[in-house]
Amino acid sequence: MKYDQNGLITAVVQDINSREVLMVAMMDAQALALTQETRLAHFWSRSRKKLWLKGESSGNILDIKKMRVDCDRDAVLLLVEPSGPTCHTGVTSCFFTDLED
Repeated sequence: MKYDQNGLITAVVQDINSREVLMVAMMDAQALALTQETRLAHFWSRSRKKLWLKGESSGNILDIKKMRVDCDRDAVLLLVEPSGPTCHTGVTSCFFTDLED
């Protein structure tokens, strides 16, 4: 993997059934390894400066069904079955706001 200067890669999370993009987050090497090992999505929180398991407080975990890496090896695609809303606002996807001119 090609991590950035902060030791992070971008992770795009997509529902394996609906193909809806649910969220984008960052992963460090430990988050990626834990995700591969446990088949549950782990990320690096830049704001809290710590590793976190998605759903550790809400219960809305992301069950990994398939993982893909992009051609530059600097981003991963997580195909998941979510156990509930993915966005911290309580909606299915973090991408619910239209960008207007």
